[in-house]
Amino acid sequence: MIASMDGIDRQILAELQLDGRATYAEVGGVVGLSAPAVKRRVDRLLDDGVLLGFTATVAPGALGWGIEALVLVYCAGAVAPSALAEAWTPIPEIVSAWTVAGQADAIVRVRARDIAHLEETLERIRSSASIERTESTVMLSRLVERG
Repeated sequence: MIASMDGIDRQILAELQLDGRATYAEVGGVVGLSAPAVKRRVDRLLDDGVLLGFTATVAPGALGWGIEALVLVYCAGAVAPSALAEAWTPIPEIVSAWTVAGQADAIVRVRARDIAHLEETLERIRSSASIERTESTVMLSRLVERG
């Protein structure tokens, strides 16, 4: 975070996380600033890399992606994180991936249409780099989701 970020900046971020379509005037009404003052702060937060952008969040099920899974990935030997990123970026079913500390080398979050599509995606992940094995957990109910 930036050194000059204060409590008002944090309030602005919280309001935008609740409603990214809120106007500067609406956010200003909550945090006690004018719309131009909120805009200046938002612009600074964008310039400083604190606020990364604005996006539309679409329900995966509406697009036919009804299955979601977390996949623990175990690599055969040392594989650079950049090599995994390069191998997995072209796989659209992978919505996020992280290297991790622990027994697994990475965790991949995958969305698929159905179990057969998930299985096909897992095969593509396994053959995309020096992967020794994977362990998958299919998610059932989303209990909490935060931005």
